[in-house]
Amino acid sequence: MKPGGNEGGGTVYVVGMILVIVGTYLFFDSVKVQSGGAGLLSGGISRGRGGMMETTSMGIIFVPLLVGIVAISYDASKKWAWYLSGVGIVMIAIEILSRIRFVMDTKVTHLMLMLAMIAIGAGMIARGVTDKGRRKKKDEGNQAKDEGNQAKDK
Repeated sequence: MKPGGNEGGGTVYVVGMILVIVGTYLFFDSVKVQSGGAGLLSGGISRGRGGMMETTSMGIIFVPLLVGIVAISYDASKKWAWYLSGVGIVMIAIEILSRIRFVMDTKVTHLMLMLAMIAIGAGMIARGVTDKGRRKKKDEGNQAKDEGNQAKDK
């Protein structure tokens, strides 16, 4: 048995899988990741001040984490200190993730080729997996034609 539990389509499936993998790799390889502009929290602070003040240092984001760490160091049984530290970590993670910018640095023709490779590969995978059904229908159609021809000959 080949892919999809059928008798044929193994080569088509493998070639399709290769096309999808190569196309996906080339697509993601052409994307650059940069840090840009204000993040979600720092942007909110600058917008709160009328958008006239652009923040370059967001040390204020570390305050909840540092206050929580100081309180935990003093008395680790305080639940509010643990929650405050957790909120501080979440705030830092949100700020970092919201500053990420994806930039695709590729030509349109290369992009079209990458997307075509992925689409053609996906089609070939689907064809390889469902090849048994097509062959069965084709064989049934040929068998019906043969029976019809034999009936005419008699």
